[in-house]
Amino acid sequence: MKKLQTMDQFENLKKEERVVFMFSANWCPDCRVIEPILPDIEANYPEYQFIYVDRDDFIDLCIELDVFGIPSFIAYHSGEEAGRFVSKVRKTQEEIETFLNSLSV
Repeated sequence: MKKLQTMDQFENLKKEERVVFMFSANWCPDCRVIEPILPDIEANYPEYQFIYVDRDDFIDLCIELDVFGIPSFIAYHSGEEAGRFVSKVRKTQEEIETFLNSLSV
C-alpha cells in the first residue's frame, strides 16, 4: 500500500476515479491486527487504489475529515466522497469488504 506523503498528493489522489484512504498509526494495536489482511483486500479490489495515511503525520487532515478513530477508511470517486468506515473499533476483513462492496461504483 502506498503511503501518503503530502497534502497536495491527497488532493490529487482523491480526484482519481477510485481511491480508498486508510487512516492508521504505527502505535495503534487495532491497526496492527488488520495489517496482515490488507494485501488480500487490495488484491480482491483491484479497481481501487489504496493509500495509507499516517494519522500522526496528517493530524490536521484527520480533524478536517472528522477522523477521530483509527483504523478508518474513506473512499473517493472522482473527487467526491463515496463512503466512509470511520470509527475507533477494531475492524475485520469481512467488515472492510462489506464497506467496499457498499460503495457505488
